[in-house]
Amino acid sequence: MASARRQTRNDSRLDSPKGLRTNFPLFQSSDRFGRFTEAIARGMGTPWFLFGLTVFVIVWMIYNTVAPEQWRFDSAAIGFTALTLILSLQASYAAPLILLAQNRQDDRDRVQIEQDRQRAERNLNDTEYLAREVVALRLAVKDLASKDFIRAELRSLLEELDRDKAESKAD
Repeated sequence: MASARRQTRNDSRLDSPKGLRTNFPLFQSSDRFGRFTEAIARGMGTPWFLFGLTVFVIVWMIYNTVAPEQWRFDSAAIGFTALTLILSLQASYAAPLILLAQNRQDDRDRVQIEQDRQRAERNLNDTEYLAREVVALRLAVKDLASKDFIRAELRSLLEELDRDKAESKAD
């Protein structure tokens, strides 16, 4: 009953292609599968992987050359066919996994670029706003009276008061 309900719920989902729907837990979340492919691609790109693969191939070849005939499982006479198949299988899985990991990185880069663009746009708007405010402050300060102007006005008022005082004494 629960699996039938789950199946109908998956069939009614419109956000994923019909061919990609699965009940396998690893593939249910594309993010989980993406992290899995990135981990494999990251592991394949390490020197330890190359070293381990080299050791594996050397041990395989030595064993299938030196071991008694009845214990060998791959023949050097026919060019280590099983080893070639194993390495081909590994390569055929490695390439798509690496491409999937690159696609996920491209998606992350695209999101990061968009966020950087938005941040730069906000910074530009903030800078323009601050520049307008600085200009407004400069204009406001330019209209303010300076100390020298105020002193000159006070002196002229004092002189005028002194004259008025002198004229009123003269009368």
